[in-house]
Amino acid sequence: MPGAIHNFPVFRQQEDKPRSVANWAVIGIFLIMAFSAVAAARDFLMPVTLALLLFFVFTPLRRFAQRRGIPDGITAAVVTLGILATVIVLAYAASGPINRAAENLPTISDRLEQKFESVQESFRKVQEAAERIDGATTVANNSGEGTTITIEQSQETTLGSVVKFTPSLLSQIVFTLFLLFFMIASGDLLYLKIVQSFDTMRDKRTAYLALREIEDSLGNYLGAITIINACLGIAVGTLMWAWGMPAPLLFGVGAFLLNFIPYLGSITGIVISTIVALVVMPDLFTPLMVGLSYLALTSLEGQLITPYFVSRRLQMNAVVVFLAVALWAWLWSVLGMVIAVPVLVVLRVLAEHIPGWQKFGNFLAGEDPPALEDEDEEEARDLVEAGAGAEDAKDAADATQSLDGPQPAGG
Repeated sequence: MPGAIHNFPVFRQQEDKPRSVANWAVIGIFLIMAFSAVAAARDFLMPVTLALLLFFVFTPLRRFAQRRGIPDGITAAVVTLGILATVIVLAYAASGPINRAAENLPTISDRLEQKFESVQESFRKVQEAAERIDGATTVANNSGEGTTITIEQSQETTLGSVVKFTPSLLSQIVFTLFLLFFMIASGDLLYLKIVQSFDTMRDKRTAYLALREIEDSLGNYLGAITIINACLGIAVGTLMWAWGMPAPLLFGVGAFLLNFIPYLGSITGIVISTIVALVVMPDLFTPLMVGLSYLALTSLEGQLITPYFVSRRLQMNAVVVFLAVALWAWLWSVLGMVIAVPVLVVLRVLAEHIPGWQKFGNFLAGEDPPALEDEDEEEARDLVEAGAGAEDAKDAADATQSLDGPQPAGG
């Protein structure tokens, strides 16, 4: 029966509809694998990322020298040798006080213990209770009712850890400087290759403008932050000299370097200065004032000076900055905390040029959101009032039901 075939329903394969919702499971797996790869390849990616950021910072200097007839190779050599000389000078300035502190570490520990002896007296009862618990645990273990756990402490000293870590640090510094040298000496080759990777002229122009904007933004941000941190270092060094602290130059250099780490850097400086003051000062009031004065300087810098001199366009969302610093600290330790904000600056510039990333860039921004239009404001007010009205109606219904008592099942 040929005609009967048409009586059966015809099952046709449905056409795939465009997905409006992203596959979050795939995105989550990708993010986990990406973070794992970044953490595993830290020894390679850290110098590459640092060299790339420094390349964007020093590219305007290379162009300026090129217009004056100076070859790119000479500019690259001057920049890399200047960075190397700065690192050597800072390391030499910090080596003396650090070595003296390491040699006097037992004395410092004894002085700190004496300082806090009065504080420990307040917790004497708690300590005695802990000793009784430890004694009871020892008796139980000796009677065979428990299992003795032996913990072997590592015999590696602090100096040994530093010596073990130094070759890796030096190799990364050398790799960063060599890579930076070749990138600067190549001139505009990197920009040209990136632009040529796009097809249409519009995309080429967008990519070039994004690169120039990254260059300007990083240069302006890091330039302003470096000058501000240098002034903060001078102020902290002068303050420590006024308080009679040892090695005020080291405190100034430390404040300059630590302030490149948002939030955590200033906290670390305050803690270190307070601990050192506890060791060298005869009372407890002076160390407290040293820590508070350091806090006052960093608060003045963070709340007034930096927001004033750093362009509002380069300011970041404080919550995002804190999370980024924590994330990069987990991935790349100290260097990750240093590059966290520059990476956010690059991401924000890219978000302004990549279609679909505008909302992400707005989320990273630190300035106030734009004011609502009149119609948008009225619509938002209507939505709020409608929500409040619905909640009031629900509360009234609940109150009426509670007054009337439980209703019968039939209504």
